[in-house]
Amino acid sequence: MPGFVLQIAPAPVDRAPPLVRVGFTVSRKVGNAVARNRVRRRLREIAGMVIPGEARPDLDYVLVGRQAALVRDFGALRQELQEALKRLKALALATP
Repeated sequence: MPGFVLQIAPAPVDRAPPLVRVGFTVSRKVGNAVARNRVRRRLREIAGMVIPGEARPDLDYVLVGRQAALVRDFGALRQELQEALKRLKALALATP
């Protein structure tokens, strides 16, 4: 089971292009407030590492935390985010 679910949506047209928006949500099913905040902090950290450099700036992103994110290795969570971006075709095009 993955540590999170990644959702994407087109960004509003009137938004400034360099701004990338990322949202985080964690259900009460994950656990108490301490557990939910820990999942949110972990997701915020991997998003800060991956999304600015690898994600398309014309999309908005939402990471929905799952209970598996509590015990998942941090490197594995980061790899999952990179793979999710690739599956959703949300990777930024490399500029020469």
